[in-house]
Amino acid sequence: MAEALGEWHCEKRPFDKSESFARDNENVPETGCLSIIVLGASGDLAKKKTFPALFNLYRQGFLQSNEVHIFGYARTKISDQELRDRIQGYLPRGNDGEEDVSNFLLLIKYVSGSYDAPEGFQALDKAISEHEFSRNSTEGSSRRLFYLALPPSVYPPVCKMIKSYCMNKSDLGGWTRIVVEKPFGKDLASAEELSSQIGELFDEPQIYRIDHYLGKELVQNLLVLRFANRLFLPLWNRDNIANVQIVFREDFGTEGRGGYFDQYGIIRDIIQNHLLQVLCLVAMEKPVSLKPEHIRDEKVKVLQSVLPMKDEEVVLGQYEGYKDDPTVPDNSNTPTFATMVLHIHNERWEGVPFILKAGKALNSRKAEIRVQFKDVPGDIFKCQKQGRNEFVIRLQPSEAIYMKLTVKQPGLEMSTAQSELDLSYRQRYQGVVIPEAYERLILDTIKGDQQHFVRRDELKAAWEIFTPLLHRIDKGEFKSLPYKPGSRGPAEADQLLEKVGYVQTHGYIWIPPTL
Repeated sequence: MAEALGEWHCEKRPFDKSESFARDNENVPETGCLSIIVLGASGDLAKKKTFPALFNLYRQGFLQSNEVHIFGYARTKISDQELRDRIQGYLPRGNDGEEDVSNFLLLIKYVSGSYDAPEGFQALDKAISEHEFSRNSTEGSSRRLFYLALPPSVYPPVCKMIKSYCMNKSDLGGWTRIVVEKPFGKDLASAEELSSQIGELFDEPQIYRIDHYLGKELVQNLLVLRFANRLFLPLWNRDNIANVQIVFREDFGTEGRGGYFDQYGIIRDIIQNHLLQVLCLVAMEKPVSLKPEHIRDEKVKVLQSVLPMKDEEVVLGQYEGYKDDPTVPDNSNTPTFATMVLHIHNERWEGVPFILKAGKALNSRKAEIRVQFKDVPGDIFKCQKQGRNEFVIRLQPSEAIYMKLTVKQPGLEMSTAQSELDLSYRQRYQGVVIPEAYERLILDTIKGDQQHFVRRDELKAAWEIFTPLLHRIDKGEFKSLPYKPGSRGPAEADQLLEKVGYVQTHGYIWIPPTL
């Protein structure tokens, strides 16, 4: 969603421009031309994320100019060229300079219209059909991808208009798919209502609920790390792991977006979707195969195994100065910080706390997964105070995977120190461009691969975990504690971590290696 852009920061191999989409996905049969329709084309999300992602796919050869056309649709009355001018400054320039940009912009056509009236969508369908006819596509064989860069409140009328006026006319190998952005509802009831409204119009294989965290390089590495390395198979359980932290920290506040943020808060904006999706990948069992449904089945099992949260294992915070924003109510209880402990009631994870932590206006900016192992029994080196072994996956910035180990300090003395085994992407994969999450997910949508998208029952299970707490916060029954901007958050959050068994390492700081 465009207003949520402030929370979005932005098989790794080099892209080859000579690769066509068909060869990249050999299981997809040859079909007609591809039309990508960006609804909400004049908004911030489309301008800053969607169009740049499409441009990168075009530049890297995954969208071919002879088979794809891009349509922008919004209420704003502007021309094709005015839309191109608006997005041009957000397209990244590469070695090819302006030529790729100019050629890409020529693929974009703009249609203006309302989101709940037939006339605009009839005009949109006419423009799409003209493009398909010009490409000699057999009616019904073409592919139509609708990207809803819109507030969820307009999803139902927009989907109804698409279903009524913009679908393929027959089934000759083509398809119609829709991509919807978070937040997908505000609680269980609203999410289910939205799912029902869209589900009456489209089948589940046509619906792609996007969570851009699932497109991040290091998040996509989780399944490979866990299930392709014998090292982790016997360690990844309650016998060896003391706790798991999944952390999202920002060093800035709402930056003038307080009015929007106040409707949702940090739990709805970050924890219920991004961090919970990461938890599923950390905790799930090995799927039967890499088929999307097998992976999503295992994620749902994790969510259904999460126990209800306890009040004493939740700390909420609101940074001082948050309510200075004139768009934020003076009596707002909306949390800008939350730390909570989830417990998974199954054989693998019984007794292991999963700590989800997210906050704004903190002392650093990072997102990471931190798996802390238990103490070594029979510590003959007397080194437990130096810290435990930790396996850390740094999602952003400075993508890295490192393992904190205790080693002998170089020298004549038998003394120990904390060090690390480090895979820093910037150093190891020099010259390799890590694609933005939106690039990968849009490409997956074109391929028809729903592995990295949220299924309806998965969404429902996620909201079931958080809805009781969210309703109490909305009613003012669970208060947010004040904290100073630039701090670690409320002191009570660190006390909670210590209470559930997290042991902080003092004196050791991971420093990304320089090239």
